[in-house]
Amino acid sequence: MSDSRLFKILYYLLDKGRATAPELAAKFEVSQRTIYRDIDALSSAGIPVYAEPGRNGGICLLDDFILDRAVLTEKEKQEILTSLQGILATGYASGEEMLTKLAALFHVDTENWLEVDFSRWGDFALDNTKFETLKTAVIQHREIKFIYAGTNGTSSQRTVCPLKLLYKSKGWYLKAFCLTKQDFRIFKLNRISDLELLTQTFVPKPYPEPEETSPPACQRIVLSFTREVAYRVYDEFDTARITCQDNGSLTASAEMPVDAWLIGYLLSFGTQVAILEPQYLREIVAEQALQIYKKSINPE
Repeated sequence: MSDSRLFKILYYLLDKGRATAPELAAKFEVSQRTIYRDIDALSSAGIPVYAEPGRNGGICLLDDFILDRAVLTEKEKQEILTSLQGILATGYASGEEMLTKLAALFHVDTENWLEVDFSRWGDFALDNTKFETLKTAVIQHREIKFIYAGTNGTSSQRTVCPLKLLYKSKGWYLKAFCLTKQDFRIFKLNRISDLELLTQTFVPKPYPEPEETSPPACQRIVLSFTREVAYRVYDEFDTARITCQDNGSLTASAEMPVDAWLIGYLLSFGTQVAILEPQYLREIVAEQALQIYKKSINPE
């Protein structure tokens, strides 16, 4: 007799109110005789479960039977269930069963009002398989091998000891000790391919936290966008910093460090953006655009 199945039957009855023996047998993939034995075991353990005969009968719990769940407020119960729904999006296989159990325990309806999907468009199965493999490697302390696409346009094979999965700034990353480089590294999951879970295990080391540094100096940036890229402006700027002009263009402002990332970001808008402030940033971007033009007409 499976203790796990007994708890599952109890949670199922808490959630549904009543169920027939054939229904429970199909749900838990056992015979009806086994279900009746399980019901007897629950009753012997002090659970007020009983069977009602007749056309509308079934296996039930006494109406006044509850499990103690008063330690959490209704809001806290909803927040726990919402968090679990978010975790399901990572491919966590046991999350759905846990969600069902807690929903029954809390007597809260888990309406499907929230959907979270961390995978890229068209890569749901591949990304979730990769995530599941990395999760296994981290939990079981097993080495992995993969091909990694670097920022310099080259790819290299890496063997690493995975330490932790990190979700930051709209992307998944892997914190690991790289055996190839003999140093700690952070790898972006989208750049990992040909992932292989190895049999070798390792003793995990704590990933070193970065030292406290002063944040880069920020400059107030004021930009004007054409209406054609309004979708990007609303995606990437605080709505409180966006002003819609009479001609349909948008003016947006933000405090940002002036660095190579910002220059590349502004160039990605092409002719759909004009820099209003500061003047020196306009000159930097104009010079970069000129260099791009020269390289385009005279490629080396």
